[in-house]
Amino acid sequence: MDAFLKSKWTKRALFVVCLVPLGDLIWIAFTGGLGPNPITFVEHFTGDWTIRFICITLAVTPLREILRQPQLIRFRRMLGLYAFFYACLHFSTWFGIDNFFDFHAIAKDIVKRPFITVGFTAFVLMIPLAVTSTDRMVRRLGYKKWVALHRAIYVIAILAVVHYYWLVKSDERRPIRYGILVAALLLWRVGAWVRDRRRRQARPAAAPRETATPVETA
Repeated sequence: MDAFLKSKWTKRALFVVCLVPLGDLIWIAFTGGLGPNPITFVEHFTGDWTIRFICITLAVTPLREILRQPQLIRFRRMLGLYAFFYACLHFSTWFGIDNFFDFHAIAKDIVKRPFITVGFTAFVLMIPLAVTSTDRMVRRLGYKKWVALHRAIYVIAILAVVHYYWLVKSDERRPIRYGILVAALLLWRVGAWVRDRRRRQARPAAAPRETATPVETA
């Protein structure tokens, strides 16, 4: 498994797999399956895949620990960028096709319609994460600042779920399922943080016993 995850071909294959939803959307459009309201269909389709990729990105760290496969971290950046890619498609459809670049109407919607306010905020927060996703930006910002900045993904995930929940008018099951998944992924991180903090606090108390004599530390 380790060799498989380290292979450059695995990463390239995943890159192609992540494009499958876009190919599916193109095929649906080509075969006339967008339904009576194609713009809404595209908005919902790309929005769904944005949240899915956010959840998949958040799932990398727990899976890495649970499966004991540190090489999984190689794919997290690409998955996060695909979340931004589908968010761009979602936003572009709403901004360019649904509203025909009517900046006044768009600004009015952002201010007066809460689900759009929340969704737009989530999209804006994703931009600096995408811009700083390169190794060069990690070095430029410094690792600690970079990590602090990219914790915004937690806020983005919550906002994305709220956006979806407020958007739907009848069947709320899907956004609720996404909400449960995001909550589980965030609670896992809280638990991991608590465990790590307890380990750090326990180290000073254990130190005197570990250094009692040269024989004990050998």
